[in-house]
Amino acid sequence: MLLKQADIALYKAKDAGRNAVRFFDNAMQTALDQRASLEASLRHALSRDEFLLYVQPQVDSARQVIGAECLLRWQPVGRAMVAPDDFIPLAEQSGLILPIGLWVLDFACAQLRRWSEQRQTRELYLAINVSACQFRQPDFVTQIQAALNKHGANPRRLKLELTESLLLDEVDSVVGKMRALLDIGVRFSLDDFGTGYASLSYLKRFPFEQLKIDRSFIRNVTSDPDDAAIVHAILAMGHALRLNVVAEGVEEDAQHDFLVAHGCCLFQGYLFGRPMTFAQFELA
Repeated sequence: MLLKQADIALYKAKDAGRNAVRFFDNAMQTALDQRASLEASLRHALSRDEFLLYVQPQVDSARQVIGAECLLRWQPVGRAMVAPDDFIPLAEQSGLILPIGLWVLDFACAQLRRWSEQRQTRELYLAINVSACQFRQPDFVTQIQAALNKHGANPRRLKLELTESLLLDEVDSVVGKMRALLDIGVRFSLDDFGTGYASLSYLKRFPFEQLKIDRSFIRNVTSDPDDAAIVHAILAMGHALRLNVVAEGVEEDAQHDFLVAHGCCLFQGYLFGRPMTFAQFELA
């Protein structure tokens, strides 16, 4: 038990950046036990049909809905809904994000097929988030093609959202997969732009159609001159690179007005709609 507790303290010291000292306390054991319990439950979530896929609308400058982003939710049986920030990192670290990602892809393609049969939704696109772990699978392109073919979904209505972490290594492989999917019509969006470490010189090598300004910059865009300058710069750069720019986390009319005044044309946030079920989205 002593060695086990010392090991837990050791990992806490490593998490703090190494060259540090951490003393074991019962809170560490409690957190470890909670994580183990959560991971055990997560391993059975798919077979128990506990995952839900919500959507949040994306709108144009006229506030007309042009598409939506899929957002994963976990509702364990008999328990409160688990926040995405609590289970998605765990799913990535444990490798469970791979089967979960395939489930999301299949669900989204099935939904696109259903939307194609309705006049009011046939022109909308669906965006799904893809983790670096998923994208780096050797058969990732085949997985996307198989899901689209299975449901007869229009690939031009599917958008894959990638994060900057994916751009930092294996560049040629990433570009190759993106171009292979681009050739069949799938489009790409760079998510959470400005929060990572990707070089701008790298950005021009990737065939993105769109980039998304992270909500952390939008939150105080009307009150913080630095955030306002960053948003303005991202919009100018996006336009110069011929990219569509989506502002995430827009919650107030003042934020929307600022963005419109600086040339932003696409928006997502509570001002236009909270995450909702597909049934609610189609009735909105």
